Amino acid sequence: MIRYIISIYHDGSMDKHKQPSDWHTKVLAVLRKNSGAVSAYEVLGELRVFNPKIAPPTVYRALNALAERGEVHRLESMNAYVASRSLKHQHAPVLSICDDCGRVEEYLAPQVISALSDITGQTGFTSTRQVIELHGRCISCRDRVTS
Repeated sequence: MIRYIISIYHDGSMDKHKQPSDWHTKVLAVLRKNSGAVSAYEVLGELRVFNPKIAPPTVYRALNALAERGEVHRLESMNAYVASRSLKHQHAPVLSICDDCGRVEEYLAPQVISALSDITGQTGFTSTRQVIELHGRCISCRDRVTS
């Protein structure tokens, strides 16, 4: 019973994997209003409008819970986060990141994950997590540079 009460007090939900807390909802809203990647500290800055005393661990817990549920993606190369565009994917998405404007696009390509798993499986390697990030220039930025 004590563990249950501490869990509710600690992050605002009975089961952080099933019931989003108010902070989870607010963190997700911050990410959804941005087309680019957002760092945890940028999220923290925006959430301080609601609660000036919010601490970084609260934001990191919310981001981790949202990532576990597939609602956000952590951009490993940037140490930042982006809201998932699709909640129904069963494979890791391919994320394209514009190095000029910061826009992030999400593509579902299970054949890519399958091909990579086949290649690495030839040596007996079994992946437990896949992250595919492509850096470059989006079409808007590319057209702006070439005009």
